[in-house]
Amino acid sequence: QVQLVESGGGLVQAGGSLRLSCAASGNIFIINSMGWHRQAPGKQRELVAQIISDGKSTYSDSVKGRFTISRDNAKNTKNTVYLQMNSLQVDDTAVYYCNVEGLSRSLSALHSWGQGTQVTVSS
Repeated sequence: QVQLVESGGGLVQAGGSLRLSCAASGNIFIINSMGWHRQAPGKQRELVAQIISDGKSTYSDSVKGRFTISRDNAKNTKNTVYLQMNSLQVDDTAVYYCNVEGLSRSLSALHSWGQGTQVTVSS
């Protein structure tokens, strides 16, 4: 079993910044990618940003230039991913979910989601 613990959400005014973090632990052998998705009320969940094992990252067009995804490579926190969100807009309001993909110690496929953290941007 894999646990994803998210933190950093909250209420911020438009133009402000927030930093989300997600720490993965448990039955993990290797992580191939870590990412952030979001779901606004009445909308489908969408990919916001993703970082893969070689450090390459991708972003949705709506957040390019404003959000930065990164992964902690320190020994004790290497399964932690961050999302730095700058110049936040009202349309960024959503529940943000962390996602991890990789292999468990038994080499079975690993797909895990966090519980979600609310980000609310006020005008």
